Amino acid sequence: MPNTILAKRWPWLTAAALVVLATLSSLVTIRWGDPRPVGSSEDIAKLADRTDLNVLFILIDTLRSDRLGSYGYGRDTSPMLDGLASRGVRFARHLAQSSWTKASMASLWTGLYPNRTGVTRFNHVLPDEGVTLPSEILRDAGFRTAGIYRNGWVSPYFGFSQGFEVYERPIGQTNRPGLVRKNPTIKGGGTDQNLTQSAAEFLRVHGKERWFLYLHLMDVHEYLYDEESALFGSSYSDIYDNATRWVDRTLELLLVHLADKGLLENTLVVIASDHGEAFLERGREGHARFLYKETTEVPLIISFPFKLEPGLVVDVRTRNIDIWPTILDLMGLPPLPETDGRSLVPEILAAARGERMQDDAGLAFADLDRAWGRRQQDPMPSFAVTQGPYRYVRIPLDNGTQTEELFDAGEDADELENVIEARPEIAARLRAEVDDYIENTRTPWQNTLPPLEMDEMQLNQLRALGYSIP
Repeated sequence: MPNTILAKRWPWLTAAALVVLATLSSLVTIRWGDPRPVGSSEDIAKLADRTDLNVLFILIDTLRSDRLGSYGYGRDTSPMLDGLASRGVRFARHLAQSSWTKASMASLWTGLYPNRTGVTRFNHVLPDEGVTLPSEILRDAGFRTAGIYRNGWVSPYFGFSQGFEVYERPIGQTNRPGLVRKNPTIKGGGTDQNLTQSAAEFLRVHGKERWFLYLHLMDVHEYLYDEESALFGSSYSDIYDNATRWVDRTLELLLVHLADKGLLENTLVVIASDHGEAFLERGREGHARFLYKETTEVPLIISFPFKLEPGLVVDVRTRNIDIWPTILDLMGLPPLPETDGRSLVPEILAAARGERMQDDAGLAFADLDRAWGRRQQDPMPSFAVTQGPYRYVRIPLDNGTQTEELFDAGEDADELENVIEARPEIAARLRAEVDDYIENTRTPWQNTLPPLEMDEMQLNQLRALGYSIP
C-alpha cells in the first residue's frame, strides 16, 4: 500500500494525538514498571517462530554512546534507557557509518556502506527501483508500517519513505511552558513529544495488528529540555546531557503507554542513533565534519518482549549496517538482498551462553564527504576504519592535501593522541584497507537517480536544522 493512502488520514491522526498527550503527561513522574516475563537464550532463538511480534525502532538523532549510564557515564542522563539495556542487549562498541544524518541513515536502512549507497551529498537520493529496505520486507510480511520523523534529511524526497504506509513529520504544537531550546541555530518548532503523541495514536488505531513503527527523534540534536531535566549545568556539554535526560523521560512515557496497552510483551524495541556530537575534544563542536570517536560511536540497545536477568553485553565491534540484518534474522524474515552488514544473532546467543567472541580482525568503516553541503565544490571524502583497538582516520584538507591519524583506544580511551608515527605497520595496514574500501564502490542496484533539484523552501527546511548549505 503506498504511503500516500494512509497519509491522507494524518491531519485527524495528529489532532487525535493531543488527547493522548493529556494521558501521557499525567504519568510523567511515574517510573514505568516492567511487566514483561523473564526470558532466556531459548526464547531469543524462538523469536523467529512467533507470529505476534512487532518492531518499535527508535532513532535518537545525535546521541553518542558514552553519554549514557549503561555505557559508563557518571551522570544520570538515561535511567530508562539504562533499564532497557540492563534487561536486554547492549552493544558496547558500535559504530555509525557517517557523522552526517543522511549518509548515515542511508547506510543503516540498506546495510551498505556510504561508498556503495552513493548517498554522500546534500542532494543525493536513495533510488526507489532495485533497492529493498526493511520497511518493504516488513510490509510484504503483513506488518502495518509507519515512520514518524523530525529530521528533514530523511524526508520522502530523498527516498526514505519506501515501504511505509504512513511516513510523515508530525505537526509541531506550541511548546508548553518550561521548555528550553538551547541550540541557537535551530529555528523549527515542535518537540519529540509531538512525535510520541502521534506514535501513541498510531498504536491506538493499529496496535492489535502486526506493526512496525520507526520514530526519528530530534530533541537531543536541538538541545531541548524542560526544567525537570535541567540537572547538569549550562555549558553546551551540560545542556546536551539535559536534553538526553529529557528525551529519556519522553520515551519513558511511550513505554508506559505500551505497557498499559499490553504491547511490550510482543514488541521488539530497538534504540539506535545516526551519529554523535563533539564537545571541544579536539577544539571543535558539532558533527558532520569529522569521523572521530565522539561523532561516530553510538549506542545500540535491543529490548526483547521479555526481560533478561541479567542483561547481555556484546563486546565485539558492531556497526549500524548490522542492525537490520540482525532484526530481520531475529524475526525469521527474509534478509536484505545484498549488504555489507551481517546478523549479530550469533553474537547475541554467544553472550547469552556466557561465551566470548573475538573480533580483532573485524573491520568497520565510516565515510563522510566533507563538502557534502557545498553545492559548487568537488567532493572531499574523508574515511575512518577501526580494527581491534585502532582507529585510522584520513582527512582531506581545503588545500588539496590530506592528513592521516591513528589512535589506540587500548592505551588512550578517548582517542586523542595521534600515534601514527609510533605504529607505522598498523597505519600501513589500515591505510591499505581504506584504499580497498574506496575501490569497492559498486552499488547492488542498476538504476541510480540524478541529484535532486532542491528548491529554496526545501533548502531552508534543512538550514532550519542548523546546517549551513550555501
